[in-house]
Amino acid sequence: MTDVDFKIVTDRVIGLIDGVKDEQLADPTPCERYTVGQIVNHFLGLCLAFTAAARGERGPHNDAPPGVPAATPPEDWRPLLAERLQTLADAWAEPSAWEGDATAGGVTFPASIMGLVALNEVAVHGWDLAASTAQPYALAPATIEVLTAFVGQDADDQAAREGIYAPPVEPAEDATPQDRLIALTGRNPAWRP
Repeated sequence: MTDVDFKIVTDRVIGLIDGVKDEQLADPTPCERYTVGQIVNHFLGLCLAFTAAARGERGPHNDAPPGVPAATPPEDWRPLLAERLQTLADAWAEPSAWEGDATAGGVTFPASIMGLVALNEVAVHGWDLAASTAQPYALAPATIEVLTAFVGQDADDQAAREGIYAPPVEPAEDATPQDRLIALTGRNPAWRP
């Protein structure tokens, strides 16, 4: 089990929800494949998949690889996303979630790895959402440290990163630890809408 509190990250993303304006849903994001609306829909789906993974469940939410998210989220996406993020944090707060194997996105990993995948998805797509809607976003130092080690382990092996991250971006010399993490995921930390 990781020492990182999942809830710190989900709370950061929940704090962004009300700052997303309806007219921003079609805007681009630093995650080149997705608009803001698609990031929202991706969040809605990944919460279900990784909650099921934490609970050791198998089914339609986590057995199939993720598809391309719809461009327009449901009308009630704000309270729905807040609820799903809270449920996700609660699921990974259980020590048993980090034991055995877990499945999400049609792949099975040791649960200790799947938990980090889930944490990374929430943290990095949270940054995508914040950057694309011009909102402040700061991850906790402990979260940044754990995720930098996790994401950085394959930084020099693009074949291992294929379909997950673009090649790492060279961060500025004075980059913050968070910017270095974002650069490792193939995003430009200086990206602005």
